[in-house]
Amino acid sequence: MTRILTIEDDAVTAREIVAELSSHGLDVDWVDNGREGLVRAVSGDYDLITLDRMLPELDGLAIVTTLRTIGVSTPILMISALSDVDERVRGLRAGGDDYLTKPFASDEMAARVEVLLRRKNTVKDFDTSLRVADLELNLISREATRADQLLSLLPTEYKLLEFLMRNTGQILSRMMIFEEVWGYHFDPGPT
Repeated sequence: MTRILTIEDDAVTAREIVAELSSHGLDVDWVDNGREGLVRAVSGDYDLITLDRMLPELDGLAIVTTLRTIGVSTPILMISALSDVDERVRGLRAGGDDYLTKPFASDEMAARVEVLLRRKNTVKDFDTSLRVADLELNLISREATRADQLLSLLPTEYKLLEFLMRNTGQILSRMMIFEEVWGYHFDPGPT
């Protein structure tokens, strides 16, 4: 089941968020202060976070900045009464994925959550790494690791490793490897 963390100090707003998202079949946990919200966001396995900007104990902007700094990529919908363009831009630049101003329509909030969840699932479906046993290839940074140790590879070695990992379990001829990795194209000619 999809899990949502709502960090909101206003009980009326929180109940509205929880009720609306629950009616869409989502499992929603509610926290009413920033410090506990940060702890739950870091330690919990949430698919999305709704985050108020003005919270007791720790501001929403500090929470989103901290989460992004430590590598938490969970989508965050910031919800706030701070509606100036500058405030919305600050929230988005700090790491928020979307920003909704109060008061808001519940169905619009739910639609924004659905969009963020859909986007998250699309990104998750796009693999950015290859893994075979303890060997991992990061396709973005073009780095290879084995047992969490960084390997030093030349560009051609990287291409060869990527080709072999993409074709794990398949028999590859020498000609296939030469063509794919080195770009050699053989004309077998008449026999």
